Amino acid sequence: MTKIDIISGFLGAGKTTLIKKLLAEAYQGEKLVLIENEFGEISIDGGFLKESGVQISEMSSGCICCSLVGDFNKALKDVAEQFHPDRILIEPSGVGKLSDVIVAVENTAAEAPDLKLNSFVTVADASKVKVYMKNFGEFYNNQIESAGTIVLSRTQKLSREKLEAAVALLREKNPDAAILTTPWDELEGKTILSAIEKVSLADELLAKMRAEHEAEEAEHAHHHHDHGEHGDHEHHGHGDHHHDHEEHGAHEHHHSHECSDPDCSCHHHHHHADEVFTSWGKETPKAFTKAGIEQILAALDSGEYGSILRAKGIVNGEDGTWIEFDFVPEEHEVRAGRPDYTGRLCVIGAELKEDKLARLFGL
Repeated sequence: MTKIDIISGFLGAGKTTLIKKLLAEAYQGEKLVLIENEFGEISIDGGFLKESGVQISEMSSGCICCSLVGDFNKALKDVAEQFHPDRILIEPSGVGKLSDVIVAVENTAAEAPDLKLNSFVTVADASKVKVYMKNFGEFYNNQIESAGTIVLSRTQKLSREKLEAAVALLREKNPDAAILTTPWDELEGKTILSAIEKVSLADELLAKMRAEHEAEEAEHAHHHHDHGEHGDHEHHGHGDHHHDHEEHGAHEHHHSHECSDPDCSCHHHHHHADEVFTSWGKETPKAFTKAGIEQILAALDSGEYGSILRAKGIVNGEDGTWIEFDFVPEEHEVRAGRPDYTGRLCVIGAELKEDKLARLFGL
């Protein structure tokens, strides 16, 4: 299966710089083909990429989104058949509509079962978001609205307030995309790739919870062979902080209570975490202090925000560092973290009060 990644962006946004970083730091060991579709002339950026050992199929007579859909379809199939790459990177014209490029790729993939549209990214100059929205309207906005991930360039040139304002404008056009706000030189290419391939904090947490649950079940099965008569046993009376959890199956995560019944099968007969719990998450460039995060995590135990089972995050610190945190009921940890593509936080639980959580985190 060949993954297809589209990396679009307005002229001068930094697409080629991003591709260069991903080639050096994220795609090692993969067989790659880059298809460039520069507007008008043959790409002037092609030289250094040839030196990287990447095959380039250049089409120089216009943009994919208009007259070249037919040629593009053929070029894409030819590239796949000729090189059998692990990944095809498509760098469309800086003045094309991303939505049209996505449709063109999907149409080709529908005819070629070995091709899969993996991601569609827009690179945007953070300092020009407002002026480009105003001056270039439809073309610029289409790239923003259609992106699965928006990678902001030159964020280091903006104040925190201006960066947050730029992100707010982008969110109006695209509420769902991951938006990368961290300066690229602070990030590893693999971190950028994880943002592009949409590994969400909620998915990470739920996967971890499922793994823990399965490990618990395996341990119980090993130690207790006959649980039949206990199949309907529920957790009760394991501490006041679980007042809302019994009926929701919060048994899966007993970081702060233990069951005294040696034959208890309470870990076996409840729903899976992702069936019972909801998650609330936000991405934000907002800066926090360690003390502020400590206060927020302490507040999560109050019951005021729902039945909180887990919380996790990595956020910007006001002092320029990164702050990482983990929360389980009555227990939390705040520590120094590594830079992520933007600040991310996630809360998992039952009956979450999302508006209150947003206010608690100041979002």
